[in-house]
Amino acid sequence: MANLKDIRKRIGTIESIRQVTRAMKLVAAAKLRRAQSNMEQARPYAGRINGVLKHLLPDIDRNTHQLLTMRPAKKKAFVVFTSDRGLCGSFNTNILKQARTIIDAVGKDQAQLICIGRKGYEFFNKRGYDVVEHYADFWNELNFSHAVKMAEAVTSRYLAGEYDDVRVIYNQFKNVAQQKIAEFHYLPLVLEEDDEVITQDYLFEPSKDEVVTALIPRHLNIQMWRFLLESNASEQAARMTSMEAATENAGDLIDRLRLEYNKARQAAITTEILEVVSGAEALVE
Repeated sequence: MANLKDIRKRIGTIESIRQVTRAMKLVAAAKLRRAQSNMEQARPYAGRINGVLKHLLPDIDRNTHQLLTMRPAKKKAFVVFTSDRGLCGSFNTNILKQARTIIDAVGKDQAQLICIGRKGYEFFNKRGYDVVEHYADFWNELNFSHAVKMAEAVTSRYLAGEYDDVRVIYNQFKNVAQQKIAEFHYLPLVLEEDDEVITQDYLFEPSKDEVVTALIPRHLNIQMWRFLLESNASEQAARMTSMEAATENAGDLIDRLRLEYNKARQAAITTEILEVVSGAEALVE
């Protein structure tokens, strides 16, 4: 059994850790409220502009728009969203595992990666994947200009013919306890089976082609902004949950150590009493 000094030292260390994890939980909770509010404001606009564009797709000539032209997908690009820091449970582990599975199914040599977040860059770069762009150290000052910059970088490489298809892999925020890994077909814009399309018939002025030309850059920017907000909210939720669990585990461990400490102290007192009694009996004899 450990001596009393060692047990007291361990209890003090774990109490210090518990204070840190409790503080990190509170910080993550504050950031989550702000991130969730921004995300919920962006979702309706992103969904609406996506629906309008896909309502127009069947009525226009895709070949007149470079970002809509379907071409053989010889080379694919994947935009993978992770965090810069750890201590957020399985947030990064799950998405990196899923992203690697998707990319390897296409073929490592046929894929280019754009990593948003340091964890993703470190993971894929270490394993020899072709990382052509990476972004880090911006989450604390996240704003719409970051989304515009990333969208323009992805689009310019697509227009230059570096890849023929772009998929985004990110954590979609469901609630505080649940985040879902999602894959989004970013470029070229396509009509997928589960898309919700506007069914009303409208008169367009100017023409449908002009409307699509004007909306596509906005669509790409707002979708990238939505991915950033969803990933940020998911990260803060995962970190808050993880730190809450760590705080509870630290409390449980402290309770067990205090019980062990009391047992050790009781044993020490019993031993001292026995020694005193034995010494007294020896003097009587």
